Amino acid sequence: MSAGANQRTGGQVLVDQLRIHGVDTAFCVPGESYLATLDALHDARDDIRMITCRQEGGVTNMAESYGKMTGKPGIAFVTRGPGACNGSIGVHTAMQDSTPMVVFIGQVARDQEYREAFQEVDYRKFYGAIAKSVIQIESADRIPELISQAFHTAMSGRPGPVAVALPEDMQRDLTEVADAAHYQTARPGAGAEDMAALRDLMAKAQRPLMVLGGAGWSKEACADILAFAEANNLPTAASFRCQDLFDNEHRNYVGDLGTSISPQLAQRVRDCDLFIVVGARLGEMTTSGYSLIKLPNPDQTLVHVYMDPGELGRVYRPDLPICASMASFSAAARALDPIDPSAWSGWTEAARQDQLENWKPSREMPGGLDMHVVMDHLNAVLPDDAVVVNDAGNFSGWPQRFYKFREFRTQIGPTSGAMGYAVPAAIAAKIVRPKSPVVCFVGDGGVMMTGQEIGTAVQHGAAPIILVVNNNMYGTIRMHQDRDYPGHDYAVALQNPDFVKWAESYGAYAEAVERTDDFEGAFDRAQKSGRIALLELRVDPELITTRTTLTAIREASANKG
Repeated sequence: MSAGANQRTGGQVLVDQLRIHGVDTAFCVPGESYLATLDALHDARDDIRMITCRQEGGVTNMAESYGKMTGKPGIAFVTRGPGACNGSIGVHTAMQDSTPMVVFIGQVARDQEYREAFQEVDYRKFYGAIAKSVIQIESADRIPELISQAFHTAMSGRPGPVAVALPEDMQRDLTEVADAAHYQTARPGAGAEDMAALRDLMAKAQRPLMVLGGAGWSKEACADILAFAEANNLPTAASFRCQDLFDNEHRNYVGDLGTSISPQLAQRVRDCDLFIVVGARLGEMTTSGYSLIKLPNPDQTLVHVYMDPGELGRVYRPDLPICASMASFSAAARALDPIDPSAWSGWTEAARQDQLENWKPSREMPGGLDMHVVMDHLNAVLPDDAVVVNDAGNFSGWPQRFYKFREFRTQIGPTSGAMGYAVPAAIAAKIVRPKSPVVCFVGDGGVMMTGQEIGTAVQHGAAPIILVVNNNMYGTIRMHQDRDYPGHDYAVALQNPDFVKWAESYGAYAEAVERTDDFEGAFDRAQKSGRIALLELRVDPELITTRTTLTAIREASANKG
């Protein structure tokens, strides 16, 4: 086959577009369906670091974490059929968490489509419900155009995942197509009329409350919104797993709206007369199952700031919808002339006092390992830039309620509630920020879903600390069973491996911790080990949440009956 001097394979064109769009890291499980692209990535190995994972769920969870950490699209490569199925979980998380991602999926050759060829899947149908867009590139001539479209879509407006299917033979085709330029991010700006209307509403308020959440934030936007809150003495909360958007030690921080919400803060949401929601979608977890705010017309005056007009009014009807990016709105809010906050100074001070009380233990907890002491130690020894990653499960209440996030992008967790997220996410976080400590909280159920990625961490030199909170069961489901069907716990018990030996078999540092006094030394040794470390925290199964026990839940359920 002859080729002109300017001809490239489809795989080479694709990888050149990744360079143009600023890709420096990608995550993959290799597959024969994208061999030509892998060959081009081999030639680009000095520019794009490839992280080889153990399962495609690890691939997309790492890419999702990378997207959260950097604000740039996380890049995933998975093979067709089974690989795409495994990888779909991280794509779903990216969609619900509004995280930019581009996932490349190998596809059968074009002349084999619609025959149910080996591992063939129609990705437009399969990924259509869990991605912002699904693209299949049928011609190598269109690679620059469609890759540019994928990056633009992933980053513009509300960020999210884009799936790109790559027919196997298309990647080998030769073309002389010109490259595209680096993508540009398009997001709306805050209008002067909207900001004036916001100020008018604030001037009439007696009990305002601001909540921050969602994606599209930056360090500068967080500084601007903090200055706005400070100038107007606004009590400010965070939506579910977005606590790193506002310094938790600041006098205006009043807690988080999520699974660990305090009863006092929940009541303040109900009682506030001006609810300023910036960036959060007001989903199920942030609204406690849509119970804190009346549907569809809230009792509170609602100002909803979001970067996608399709979200404004979709669930709750706002009195003032503002379609704006987080950077634009925060800068405009900071520039507003402050309101005299004397009308709500007492309200703000009381809300902050509630949060200070919320950081204190609710009650004495059972077992030999006191998680309050664990959290106190982490707050004391971890620097402001430490990244705390959590999985899904009741154990996540400990970092959510008790850890004090001080800097932007130091909390990484799935608002989608996907188990198995944290281990790969922590590895990616450490790859992105190798000089910052990364601490991962995961349950014994979740760690067995993606814990094989410890091998990935060892291979690529990433060294987070994994805290496995082990109670030998799927604790969240057991809690729900004891609440709704007391005495009928079923299918939730787990017979686990020896987690220490298991982690050591990969080359990790590992210890088991059963007593409170042993945690400090174990954590120090994990930090000094210089490699990925796993500490198995063996907790009493009764220790089901930060506020109650299984026995108390069963007794409360029995008393209702």
